[in-house]
Amino acid sequence: MTTSISNSSPSHLRLQNRRKRWLQVHLYLGLFAGAILAVVGLTGSILVFYEELQEILNAEQIVISVPPESQRQMLPLDQLIASAETAKPKGSQFYSIYYPREPEFAYKFQYRVRAPEQDNNGNGYYIFVNPYTAKVTGVQFWFFRDGKRYWGIPFVSFIMQLHYCLLLGDTGEMAVGILAALSIISVLSGLILWWPLTGKFKQALTFKRHASPVRFNFDLHKTVGFYLTIVLLPVLFSGVYFNFPDRVNVVLKQFSPITRDNPWSGLGMSQYKATPQQGQKPAPYAAIEAALQSAYPTGKLWHLYAPKNETGVYILQKRDADNLSPFIGYRDFVIDQYSGKILASYPSGTGSAGDVFLDWQWPLHSGQAFGWTGRILVFLSGLACPILFVTGFIRWLQKRKAEHLHNIKQNRVLQQS
Repeated sequence: MTTSISNSSPSHLRLQNRRKRWLQVHLYLGLFAGAILAVVGLTGSILVFYEELQEILNAEQIVISVPPESQRQMLPLDQLIASAETAKPKGSQFYSIYYPREPEFAYKFQYRVRAPEQDNNGNGYYIFVNPYTAKVTGVQFWFFRDGKRYWGIPFVSFIMQLHYCLLLGDTGEMAVGILAALSIISVLSGLILWWPLTGKFKQALTFKRHASPVRFNFDLHKTVGFYLTIVLLPVLFSGVYFNFPDRVNVVLKQFSPITRDNPWSGLGMSQYKATPQQGQKPAPYAAIEAALQSAYPTGKLWHLYAPKNETGVYILQKRDADNLSPFIGYRDFVIDQYSGKILASYPSGTGSAGDVFLDWQWPLHSGQAFGWTGRILVFLSGLACPILFVTGFIRWLQKRKAEHLHNIKQNRVLQQS
């Protein structure tokens, strides 16, 4: 049985007054941050499918002809890197590898410009290499550091930088992080305003039939906001974390120890260094891969970071590991570049409560945690942002118009009296 509060009771009046204060908070946060959040949310919806979009929009570089299965043998990684080196932009150095998701996709080698005098030509490039022939299938200018230039970069890269920094570099990254924090307050205040004081939850959860355009706009705003709150809150919080990892870690460390250095690695990387012997050369990439696959055969190779210097280490990441959580099945490895010895491994979803909590942030933000269901929900939550802003803005205009008409009537009554 649903209980309700009498409209004339003191408690109801107190709740109404409190509701008016929250309405002001919700209103000004929506007007201040809503338009920007609409852009961030819409671009986030697009990025839910960023891998697929890359493969579709750059098919001539990424999609390759696959040999018959009996002849399908990938060439050694060292040979593929040597091929990529012949096409690397001037002043750039090998940075990382994205392994193909499917047999018909090329390897994606990321190169970054290290020479300051070459900065004007861009900072990040992808070189695509056919793993069966070692032929370079394309070179792609990917990003420009610090928001200096955005023409000439691929659509997905443009959307990604618009999403996380509004094309404003470090300043925009900070602004988006603050915006995400304010949006959490906005969503929570919207939930408070949604809560029916009369106890009529069915009415609060549905659209009124045969409603006027004004009522339909109101119902659309409140129902979309309510149903997607459970998705919006974790997505917004993870956005705060990605843009302000150090500040979030300071808070979380008050409750649980944290071992990670950054949002993208489960390992504290600063403590690991390779130990070169005099005259010793780095181990071949193929040997590094073979040693890892022998020790940890489950899962798929996903990402490899090259050593940054003579004492740097390899970082290899695998995903879809059978013996890990199906929601966040990632495993990171640190490998000595000379001996090929695995110095450390980090299976996601393990460690302290703080580590596990942070492990969930990327899978929740991207929707990867729950497969296609999660991705669709995150996609819809991104679309909800412009819907909530537009319907909220229309609602504000409607109330202003109603208030204006009310004031006109009041003035007429006063004049007639």
